[in-house]
Amino acid sequence: MRIAVVGSGYVGLVAGACFAELGHDVLLVDNDEHKLAALKLGECPIHEKFLPELLERHRGKRLDFTGDLADAVRHSQLIFIAVGTPPKDDGDADLSYVESVAQGIAGAIDDYKVVVEKSTVPVYTNSWVRKIMLLNGAPAELFDVASNPEFLREGTAVADFLYPDRIVVGADTDRCAQLLAQAYGPLTDGSYYKNPDAIPGPVTGPFQAHLIRTSAKSAELIKHASNAFLAMKISFINAVASVCEAVGADVEQVREGIGTDSRIGRRFLSPGVGYGGSCFPKDLLAFRSVARENGCHFGLLDETARVNEEQRNRFIRKVRKALWTLKGKKLAVLGLAFKNGTDDLRESPAVGIIKSLLKEGCAITAYDPAAMGRAAEEFGPNSAVRFAHGPYEALQGADACLVLTEWEDFAALDLARIKQLLRYPIVVDGRNLFKPAAMEEAGLHYYSIGRPDVVGAHSATVTSALKEAASKNEAISRNEAA
Repeated sequence: MRIAVVGSGYVGLVAGACFAELGHDVLLVDNDEHKLAALKLGECPIHEKFLPELLERHRGKRLDFTGDLADAVRHSQLIFIAVGTPPKDDGDADLSYVESVAQGIAGAIDDYKVVVEKSTVPVYTNSWVRKIMLLNGAPAELFDVASNPEFLREGTAVADFLYPDRIVVGADTDRCAQLLAQAYGPLTDGSYYKNPDAIPGPVTGPFQAHLIRTSAKSAELIKHASNAFLAMKISFINAVASVCEAVGADVEQVREGIGTDSRIGRRFLSPGVGYGGSCFPKDLLAFRSVARENGCHFGLLDETARVNEEQRNRFIRKVRKALWTLKGKKLAVLGLAFKNGTDDLRESPAVGIIKSLLKEGCAITAYDPAAMGRAAEEFGPNSAVRFAHGPYEALQGADACLVLTEWEDFAALDLARIKQLLRYPIVVDGRNLFKPAAMEEAGLHYYSIGRPDVVGAHSATVTSALKEAASKNEAISRNEAA
């Protein structure tokens, strides 16, 4: 098939590369000439497993890049809209980019096309896209608008696309649904998985993707409802972790006990510093806004967002509990991206926590395996954040180590070396990467989420040293002020 994908962000770039992998001819459209030039040279702008391999495999063959939307529309049978829909101040999704693309598509239609919402959009967007296209001269009989929400997780997006839990096709006509289903044919008939060069996935044995046909409005709601529910699970286990801390229970044991219930499941029940990224915060706010506009009270979404925000504040309080005072402290931060496997900093809990610590007067030395470049741009050249070349360099001479992203590399660090490098043997773990027993054996003071603190035999000595350091810092500040 001939496919155009408009937008070369996370969703568009992965979708374009994967459709090419399925044997289609794909034009990836973007108005950023610098990004297009980099893609044509084979550069991969995001950290995503298997994506560089797909770009190298199909670039200049089944996958090409262009800034000419009209030409791409005329060339294609399916046009996927994968542009950004950032939240506005009131929580509504900003659909101006979607509208602009719809206007451009309308002026270029010369035969029947299916226009597909791939961006995450609120319900009724399908109707608005159709209305905008009609107002801009597109003949009604020459196009249909479908909703095909993405369910990609950053870090595993390529495997998620090629080995999906489900493919949702929201279409209100059979012709539209059949054409869109045809694009996914190699996945739904299982032929892709017989290819010896197929990207490896999380399944073993025969596999066929499951396609769900719905109305366009139902498909739009499925995406927002799915992300809101997953965000709710994360906030739920974080609220449970707070109760565990209050009563002296272990959230990992509680999590095991409830996660083995097949009705609940283990996934998204990992306590931490809260959810982030480009999807959960934005989609939850947009879903809440849609509910309010239609007269539906959905207080559960309000509480989900509140718990998530409070989780970051609770972590700051843990750091203060471990260090006595924060002003003048040098802290090593391991992890900047909102999750492991990606370089994405959007709504990253780590970034929010670091900014709060900077306001408290801390100096930060940070390391992340993938997000260092983006973090340097985020914090700017005049920030009190310094970036290390590796985790051990970040730890050198720090008053404490803060773990903020769940990279597997961090879990494998040498605990004895961590203790040797730190000024005080303090680790505050926002992702529960380490086992408390191992930290205690290593002589580290360990604070995690929803589990009892591990405080070694020398806790009084450490506390005394912290108090003394705090007094010195206060004295220095008074002298400088004088």
